[in-house]
Amino acid sequence: MTLFSTIFPMLIWALYTYGAPLIEKRRPSLSTIMAMQRHRWVSNAVKRDTPLDAILSGNLMGSVSFLASTTVLLVLAIFTAFGNLTPLMLTINTVGLSRYTLPDVEIHLFAMLVVFSLSFFAFTLSLRQFNHFCIMLGAIDPHGETSIEEVNAMAQLNTMAARNFNTGLRGYYFAVPMVAWFAAPWTAIVVSLMTLFFVIHREFFSSAHRVAASAALSAAKREQKL
Repeated sequence: MTLFSTIFPMLIWALYTYGAPLIEKRRPSLSTIMAMQRHRWVSNAVKRDTPLDAILSGNLMGSVSFLASTTVLLVLAIFTAFGNLTPLMLTINTVGLSRYTLPDVEIHLFAMLVVFSLSFFAFTLSLRQFNHFCIMLGAIDPHGETSIEEVNAMAQLNTMAARNFNTGLRGYYFAVPMVAWFAAPWTAIVVSLMTLFFVIHREFFSSAHRVAASAALSAAKREQKL
């Protein structure tokens, strides 16, 4: 039960990662809707000769860079915990609802290390892709003609960066039940299911989803009239 509760948040994370595309076939997610807006952004950006798009890109990269740096600190904190297992075990067995053995805690800390390491790689990959997007956007001649293929390539790269950013964020979300594990194994399972519900609601049924879908629909109707 202890080992199962340790890996359960990771299993739910993987379940959502591979199951979300199946749901998107029936109902577009918030990420899918925003991908359409990213394509519109690039289509309009190639026609502008202002620093607006560089500022927007810089803001996106700043958010990704901040979380990547924070993830490094969390990884270092886990390594610090490995070096202080004796006082950590005393604290856990004092305030927790269950008693754990030393191997239990070591395995769980290693699982948390895996989660944050995967998040770090996702954030750094996202940052690199946003960087490539900025280069491609900067290479556009605003006074020339930009092909549809170039616009699609830049929009796709921007969307890939956003998806990797969301993958890193979900690592943080599912790290919450791994922290709840220190209270008791069953809390990790319960909080994992709650987190899954939260992520699905945010992506497919939230108010932000409805607003974004409405805006995308209005833009599509306007473009059809033009």
